[in-house]
Amino acid sequence: MSSLSLAVTVPAFIPSPSQGVWHVLGVPIRAYALCILAGIFVGYWLGRRRWVARGGSAPVLADIMFWAIPFGLVGARIYHVITDAELYFGEGKHPIDALKIWHGGLGIWGAVAFGALGAWIACRRAKVPFLAVADAMAPGIALAQVFGRFGNYFNQELFGRPTTKPWGLEISTEHRPAGYADFATFHPTFLYEAVWNLGVVALLLLVDRRYKLGHGRAFFLYVAAYTAGRAWIETMRIDTVNHIFGLRLNVWTAIILFVVGVVAFVVSARKRPGQEDISTGPATGPAADEKPAEPQGEDSAQDSDDSSQDGEDADEKVEAGTTNGAAKADPPDGSSD
Repeated sequence: MSSLSLAVTVPAFIPSPSQGVWHVLGVPIRAYALCILAGIFVGYWLGRRRWVARGGSAPVLADIMFWAIPFGLVGARIYHVITDAELYFGEGKHPIDALKIWHGGLGIWGAVAFGALGAWIACRRAKVPFLAVADAMAPGIALAQVFGRFGNYFNQELFGRPTTKPWGLEISTEHRPAGYADFATFHPTFLYEAVWNLGVVALLLLVDRRYKLGHGRAFFLYVAAYTAGRAWIETMRIDTVNHIFGLRLNVWTAIILFVVGVVAFVVSARKRPGQEDISTGPATGPAADEKPAEPQGEDSAQDSDDSSQDGEDADEKVEAGTTNGAAKADPPDGSSD
């Protein structure tokens, strides 16, 4: 009797997508751009829910994002071009390539910095506390980064050192950097960072639910948590970048921002505990000026007895009448017409 065995073929690596651009009616649809747009959408969705839950105005937040998002995209590209200028300027380079954002190259540091600048300008115009907006949007920023990192996956860029682990990322020959042509699979640092950012989202939501973070503390916690992961993930990457004292530029940036985030969090917690009030409240008008009803008690009961007595006196006057027949009873509240 022969025995039959089933052989299940399991890939020993993560395959890279066969393409990252699709043409629809002659128009190129790029996966990188779709990932960025998806990140913006879900990030705004989460931030909007948090903002409204705190009593903020959804239209006001939409106006703020109208400033923050373009500023962030421009800032992300500016940071990348400045820190990797050798890719666009110099002998044999084409400066016009600096404008080709669809080829990849967005620095999260520039995105957050310039996006914050745009949001700050909009908050000043709307007379809304900027740090409250930053707190509401912090988990959304981390969630947007999760989607954005998959744009690197479709572009086959920003991967790590070679590895033979089952989760190694297959990279096409044309995308492998110089000196790595003989290696086929690499650490999927895009995936590491995406998973880390999901953890940052969960951390912010849980801590904020427990402690009601305010005055920028949710945002500062995001900065510290994200940079803590980015620092070690960055050391795994092999793409060509500038180094300072033996460390990649982005590692130094992550370390510095981590320290800034922690210090800002501690200072904010000590000097401005609690949350700021951002509720819009009821619409202004005559109804808003009315005084609240006084509580019922002994004084109210006494006032009621006095009013009843006044009513009886008024009835007696009406029955008695006056000499000219034109006299009128006083109203119950004691005022005269």
